Amino acid sequence: MGQVTLIGTRLAEAGEEFVYHGEASGCDGCPYRSQCLNLSEGVKYEITSVRDNAQVLDCAMHDAGVQAVEVEPAAVRANVSARNAYAGSKVTLEGPCPHTECPSHEFCEPDGVAFEEEHRIDEIVGEPPHDYCMLDRDLTLVEFAPADE
Repeated sequence: MGQVTLIGTRLAEAGEEFVYHGEASGCDGCPYRSQCLNLSEGVKYEITSVRDNAQVLDCAMHDAGVQAVEVEPAAVRANVSARNAYAGSKVTLEGPCPHTECPSHEFCEPDGVAFEEEHRIDEIVGEPPHDYCMLDRDLTLVEFAPADE
């Protein structure tokens, strides 16, 4: 079973993924703070289920309110150095990339992964989606194991 939290009703759908960024300015004084602000900052989560018949609660940040969902840390796909890419190894990202038009950019700077953090490779996916790296990096597309909570 995953962790129960509150999320905006417009986002509350099984399979949706998001990165939890912590408390927003509108959260001050909210009576539901403990149910909403209970995730780890910077971690990517996947909604595994939406609570049936969950009450929609008013929220200063979500115009249509929030409702209860179950979430689990999500796996993240990323490009890493090919020389260190094997299942079970721990690696970091190669660093920032200014080439936002590249089809691999979302994997070189994936949501929910900081450059200096080590992550365990769960699976080798294969070749990155780009034809060539504009920074001349030799990269492999992998899937990181979900973050430990």
